[in-house]
Amino acid sequence: MMELLLYYFVCVNVLTFFVYGIDKWQARQGKWRISESTLLLLAVIGGSIGAWLGMRVWRHKTMHKKFKYGIPAILMIHIIIGYLSKWI
Repeated sequence: MMELLLYYFVCVNVLTFFVYGIDKWQARQGKWRISESTLLLLAVIGGSIGAWLGMRVWRHKTMHKKFKYGIPAILMIHIIIGYLSKWI
């Protein structure tokens, strides 16, 4: 079960990282965009590391307060949940 969960988190973080990159590319091209709610949802469902890295690597959404503060908050919540789940 833990192995499956690990695969899930790796996949969702890789996906989230590339979705942030695609959205940045789309923004520069003036094309359709991925909604902010979708970007945040990807972080909430386990892609917070990918979202944080995507923001840093692609320099995307770094000035929006809900991303600037929200993504690190989601990441900290995920870390706390992960830490506590080992002790329960």
